[in-house]
Amino acid sequence: MLTPARKRRSLRTTAAAVALSAVLLTAGCGSSDDGTGDAGATAAAAEGFPVTIDNCGVRTTYDAPPSRVVTVHQHPAELMLALGLKDRMVGTAFPDSAVLPELREDFEAIPELAEREPSFEKILDTGPDFVYGGYGSAFAENEGRSREAFADAGIDTYLNREYCGEKRLTMEDTYAEIRTIGRIFDVSDRADELVADLRGRVGEAASAVEGEPEVPVFVYDSGDKNAFTAGGRGLGTELIRLAGGRNVFADLDEVFGDVSWEQVVERRPEVIALYDYAGAGGVEQKKEFLLSQPALADVPAVENERFVVLPLTATLIGVRSAYAVEDLARGLHPQSFR
Repeated sequence: MLTPARKRRSLRTTAAAVALSAVLLTAGCGSSDDGTGDAGATAAAAEGFPVTIDNCGVRTTYDAPPSRVVTVHQHPAELMLALGLKDRMVGTAFPDSAVLPELREDFEAIPELAEREPSFEKILDTGPDFVYGGYGSAFAENEGRSREAFADAGIDTYLNREYCGEKRLTMEDTYAEIRTIGRIFDVSDRADELVADLRGRVGEAASAVEGEPEVPVFVYDSGDKNAFTAGGRGLGTELIRLAGGRNVFADLDEVFGDVSWEQVVERRPEVIALYDYAGAGGVEQKKEFLLSQPALADVPAVENERFVVLPLTATLIGVRSAYAVEDLARGLHPQSFR
């Protein structure tokens, strides 16, 4: 579950725009022959149903694709838009970075319900039949938004699998997430096309650094008294591995967690990955903090000022993670890309 100043997020620009454009061009947004348009198309799409999905311990059977969707957090919204599902979306919430250029116009056309997680009542006001949450806090029981509460109101829910807490994540989980959303919304061919594009990009980046020495990496999300970092359960560790690095806190059995600065010093990272997102101070502020700490002066990454900036959204299960692999690979092994 998310805590303050730890809302996972951010941005990839040109490369992501180019990659998504091909999918968006083929996906369209409302043509009557693609399952996203008029009632006739929806009825035709329902012929492939019912579809049953197991998600984080919740088993849901869909008799037809959902038609009124609220996304809570930015990465589910971008995934939906990348699959050409704008016309199914009636609300978004918690934007935390600039939206990808190819998705910006569609994103801005959807009502924003709240700057953070909206209340249960605010979501219900949109008349949704499906709520897609990016972090566990989307369905915070103590705030009245439990998945059970939505079910009691006749609304289906889906939680990004990164917060199911079942196992350590790999890029295969990203591909599986895209394909699952494709099944729920009857756009499996689009999902397959997007997965093929992302898989190809990851393969190119990984091939470019194959055989290079492994670089120890420390992820700095936030924190001053302690360091809030990416643990072994999150996708970030896998992205670092694919880019030719090693997360020095891969043994932390959490998606994110606190570690001491003494531990950071002991593990001597050679590169620091700065997670960039709204609400936790700017990247330059994070750099200044790290460079100003006498205790960190002998850490190789600090001594050599080797930082890689990653949009937080790019490190999560969603449409941007493939581009994070390339950004990391270029930062860890620049000589492989000259």
